[in-house]
This record gives sequence, structure tokens and C-alpha cells, in this order.
Amino acid sequence: MNAAVPTHLNVPKPPNARRSVIGEHPASFIDFYQEDTNIVIWQRKLNDALQESVARFLTTNTYFKSVMTVTPDSTYEAVIEALGRFDGADIISEDVALLVDMFCCLFELKRAGLRFSVLNQAMCPRFHVDKVPCRLITTYQGVATEWLADKDVDRSKLGAGNLGKVDAESGLYRSSRDIQQLNQGDVALLKGELWVGNENAGLVHRSPAVADKQPRLMLTLDFIS
Repeated sequence: MNAAVPTHLNVPKPPNARRSVIGEHPASFIDFYQEDTNIVIWQRKLNDALQESVARFLTTNTYFKSVMTVTPDSTYEAVIEALGRFDGADIISEDVALLVDMFCCLFELKRAGLRFSVLNQAMCPRFHVDKVPCRLITTYQGVATEWLADKDVDRSKLGAGNLGKVDAESGLYRSSRDIQQLNQGDVALLKGELWVGNENAGLVHRSPAVADKQPRLMLTLDFIS
């Protein structure tokens, strides 16, 4: 007798199935505007000076959270003030300002919502979609965001559809091999449910489990209306 095949694998994917774009240069971000794309990843390696500055910050800032509205011109000073002007704050602030400038330029925004946090536990431990047009995510230190390719998801199992079961047992995905993960330093644009034409196709993702004494330093950028 043949092994049973999960029901959702027998259902053809709709014509609006989404794909991922992964590149080694931020120029890949322009592919976010393609209708069939719901995540674009710029794979980058943080330089030594930036990694050292982040590590230095985390040695004395186990708990840190800063939420603010920034413009490309205001980000550098705003982030330095939030970090506390320690040795290396300028290096981190320059990188964050670069990302804000790129984000605002790509989407023709005058300002962005910035969240910069040290995380000692998973912020959103269950797979979900964001009710936003787009969210930029990057992890400066620690384990990074986990996500599922559109072809591997049974969206009927999101939210209440999981019937109280954990992600691994709900049928949301076939096996743990389907779970993909960003690397430390990667910059990802996640297309959400509120991007025009992307209803019911937002990227499915979650926060990873955080190991003991290995906090994450994570940055997110959002649209501000």
C-alpha cells in the first residue's frame, strides 16, 4: 500500500504562487516589485569592524529596545543616541542609516518605522504572515529569521487553522527540511499581506528559538503612512 500523501500536496498551486529572490548585491531588491516575488534576500557578510562593534554593544546591553520614526537624514544621529554613544556606535549607526536610505529610496518613502532590539527569546515563535506592505529584517548577531517558501506552505493551517496544534504537527509544512533560514547579516525584504496584489500570499515566517546567552540584535524597518 502506498504511503498517504498530505492532502495539501495534491492541490495545485494557484497561478499567483510566489517565489524567492536571493542575490549577493542590494540591486536584487528591485525584484521585490515583481508580482510573483514575496521575499528578496541580499546575502551579505558583515565586516569585522561592524561585527566587533555589535559584540561590544551586546556585552553591556543584554536588554535593549528602541522604536522610532526616522528619515534617511535623521537616522545616524538617532541611532547613536539610542545606542548610547559607546565606542563603535558610529559604525553600527552608519550601517543602519545606509539600510534606511536604501529602504526609503526603493519605496519612495520620506520616513520609516525603525525597531532595533536585543532579543533573548523568540518574539514571534509561530509561523505567520505580516499585515504590512513590506518589512525589512536583518540580524546583526545571533540566529536569524526562519521562513517557508510558498510552494511548501498549506496556508489553511495558519492562525486558527492550526486547530491548536504546534507548527510541526499542524500540517502547515511537510517536514523540518522545508524550513529555510536567513543568515546573520542577510538583509531581507518580506512582502506582507497589505502589499497591493499580494493578499493571501504574504511571506510565512517566524522568529527562531534563541539559545541561552546568545541574544539576537535585530533591526526591522516598516512603512509609515
